[in-house]
This record gives sequence, C-alpha cells and structure tokens, in this order.
Amino acid sequence: MILSKDYIEKDMLFIVKSEIRLRILTELNNKPQTIKDIVNKTNIAYSSVSNNLNKLEYKNHVIKENRIYTMTPLTKLYFSQLMEFKKSVDIIKNFDSLWYKHNITNINDELIENITELYESKLIETDPIDIYKTHNNIKTQLKTSKNIRAILPYIHPDYPKLIENIMRNNGKIELIMERNIYHGLISQIDKELKNRCIKNASLKIHILKENLDIYLLICDESMNLGLFKNDGSYDQNRILNSNTPESIKWANNLFETIKSKVI
Repeated sequence: MILSKDYIEKDMLFIVKSEIRLRILTELNNKPQTIKDIVNKTNIAYSSVSNNLNKLEYKNHVIKENRIYTMTPLTKLYFSQLMEFKKSVDIIKNFDSLWYKHNITNINDELIENITELYESKLIETDPIDIYKTHNNIKTQLKTSKNIRAILPYIHPDYPKLIENIMRNNGKIELIMERNIYHGLISQIDKELKNRCIKNASLKIHILKENLDIYLLICDESMNLGLFKNDGSYDQNRILNSNTPESIKWANNLFETIKSKVI
C-alpha cells in the first residue's frame, strides 16, 4: 500500500483532534495494554476508551490480540513525531515572554530544530516582591559549581568574586566575552591567580569582536539562557533554567556555536 500525502495528513488529523485518543496512544506508546489498564491509568470512562480503541483499530493504528492492544509500527512513528511537535509548541507557548520581542539570531537552525531538549526547563522571572530573583538564582549556582562555561555580555558586580572563588577551588572556567567586558572582569581578579589558571588551562577566555546579544551560563548540573530585547537591551527580568542532561547538551552546543566565531 502506497501512502499518499493526503492520506497521511487525514490520518494524523484523526489522531490529534481527540484528546482521548492522544492519551490512549500515550499509554500504548509505553507498552501494550488492556482496556482496563488504560482506564486505570487515565481515569477516562471505560466506554470512551473502548469506543476510541475500536476507532483506532478500524483505522489500523492499533491491533488487538488476546484483549491486549498494541500500537502499530507506523502509528508509533506518527506518534513520536506528533509528540516532538507538541513539545516544540509547548516550549514556544509556555516560555512566550522569553521569545516574544527578543533577539534569537544567535540560536541557529540546528539548535531551533532541537528546541525540545529544553522541554523540562523552567522560566525564572523577577516580580515586584523579588526584583533580584534571576540574579540570586544565578549567584546560587555559581557558588555551588566547580566548573562553568559562560557567554557573558555583561559583568554583574558579584561575578568577579564568584569566578575567582571557583578558580581558587581548582575549578575549570571557559568564558566568551567582548573585550571591554574581559577587561572589566580581569581587572578585579587576582593577577597571580589569573596567570596560574591560564597557564594550566583551567581558565580559558575567548574574545569576540562582534556584539554578544545572548547570555549563557552552564554550571556543573544546570544551564541558564538569557536573551536581549529587540531594542538591544539585555532582559534581566527573565532567564530560562534547566538541569536535564538534554538541556545542558543543547547549551553546550550553543556555546560551541558562538565559540566557533572566535576561533
């Protein structure tokens, strides 16, 4: 059987237009199950689960054998792609205040294609009660991390001391910054310590000639992404934070992309 584009689109639409069918397929994507198993896990009425399973079976999305339902291989492929798309939509919707009216030109096409790796992130935003919420969160991570990689478009007064403490504790630091930011940071760090760390390669600094319209901090177990507004000012009121391996990998890829502009 040759599947036409029109057939595939209608088939996909049949799956996505029902929340119940999506929940059923989510369960079957994990493992084959009986109707009773699905009812117990979803709390959907037995009649609704049974009715939708019959429709899914009729359209060859699931097969039934000895009262156990299994998702067909082709539908499993459909479903995987649908869930990736849904995750992308959720990331855009849930973090709308981060993306909207912000500069994302430093996030290349490959990183955007893999944006679902940020799915379990949380958006930290300041509020009238805690106007230092984003900075204090960053400060806590810097205090507890042994190694960091960062793209710094600005230097907070607390950064030199925090970075110096990591150096004194034999941590590894790799930074990307503009020249004026570099001088502002280095002038506040012990010269002997700086020279020793540069010599043993525990401190690496890359100077970028062009403007750095992005903030990135990768710590031992977390990543933080900050963006500039379209008017050119850095948005200090919100930062995307995550501690999943996928998000840290995504952040390291972003770091390497910016670093390639230096080397």
